Amino acid sequence: MARTQRRRFFVVLGAFVVAASTLLTGCAGAAVTDARAAIIDVWVHSGSTAEQQIITAQVEAFNAAREGRVSARLRVVAEGDYNDVLQAAVAAGKLPDVIEVDGPTLASLHYQEALADLSTLLPASTVRALLPSLLAQGTIEGELVGAGAFDSGLGLFGNSALLDAAGVDYPRELDEGWTGTQFEQALAVLAPLDGDGLVLDLKRNYGTGEWLTYGFAPLVWSAGGDLVDRRTGEATGVLDGPAGVAAMTHLGQWGRYVDPNTDDLAFATGRVALSWVGHWAYPDYAAAWGSDLVVLPLPDLGVGTKTGQGSWTWSVGASSAHGADASEFVDFLLSPDEVERTTTANGAVPGRTDVLAESALYGSGGALERFGRQLARTCGAGAITEACIAVSRPLTPAYPTISANVSRAFAAVLDGGDPQQALTLAAEAIDVDLEVNGGY
Repeated sequence: MARTQRRRFFVVLGAFVVAASTLLTGCAGAAVTDARAAIIDVWVHSGSTAEQQIITAQVEAFNAAREGRVSARLRVVAEGDYNDVLQAAVAAGKLPDVIEVDGPTLASLHYQEALADLSTLLPASTVRALLPSLLAQGTIEGELVGAGAFDSGLGLFGNSALLDAAGVDYPRELDEGWTGTQFEQALAVLAPLDGDGLVLDLKRNYGTGEWLTYGFAPLVWSAGGDLVDRRTGEATGVLDGPAGVAAMTHLGQWGRYVDPNTDDLAFATGRVALSWVGHWAYPDYAAAWGSDLVVLPLPDLGVGTKTGQGSWTWSVGASSAHGADASEFVDFLLSPDEVERTTTANGAVPGRTDVLAESALYGSGGALERFGRQLARTCGAGAITEACIAVSRPLTPAYPTISANVSRAFAAVLDGGDPQQALTLAAEAIDVDLEVNGGY
């Protein structure tokens, strides 16, 4: 499909949400003090209160240091509407100068030729300082279209007091994840000592959505499979192949031990001994259990333990009339001081290797050192092997369709559905989308 045809296709898709631009929830930033100053528009999603406070302060600091030359104008968009608002802006040809983009959607915007190549805009020293995992996520077809101040990761948080009381021996090293069978055996030993036999938290309270794909695709990768063929984009025979079915069979078997966690307090209150979640849960868990909190790798289903990676990134609009000023703002956000300030506020893994090395939490000897070490061993654009741990979600414009169908399949398995049937239905739906869109 020609690029001009691609644009028309996305204009048709995006036109119906143009009105969504009215959903902007707030504005911030210092006022322009000189009519000659360049104005760069910056759009972000409405993250946590701490994140909103930090970006507002960062905009004010950037503007104050450049008064009379350039001014960043911030708009905060409701998170649930953010991607629709971006697509509306692309359709209308009105994408802002600087955009916060969730990692998995970078490929879609790149496909629409909406993002500039940051490798030609940012200083080489800034690019070199980014975590390997962030470079892997942000590089599409050889172009660096997204650069993040932080990254993410998964782990299995354990309550050592409960594990020790049950006599459960647990893995401690980065490459020593339980096998699928060993994990189930540990759950079976813990269950009789628990009032309701529900000893595992899989964050079912997060609902059916991106969490299920991000959280449990690592099982498929660990079994030697993938969500789609990363060369052709096809899912049939890959997602529903033997490795995917084996991974989901394990997940289904663990389902009987899962606490629904409707109050999001299953682990923090001691109802369960194990919680499968990301770095963001650490503050609450550490406050609840202190030295009894242990961080374990996810189970190894044959090709090594795996984790998801990727989070929100910064991009520059390809149509920006202020590319140099926009990239200066992004470079400011990616400076060591600002990366430290951002990650101190949101608790995420610092996106620069130098800041990560100095982090009391993620650096050497830190409570979450494992997360930094996992991201250092990214699979990148290469094969998913036993040697690497962090895996990017497929870098394809089809990712929204992939995730929607994969998450529904994983939910069906957790609810007792047949793994082969659930994965085959998902694979077929993904391939229909691929065909409709001419293979992207």
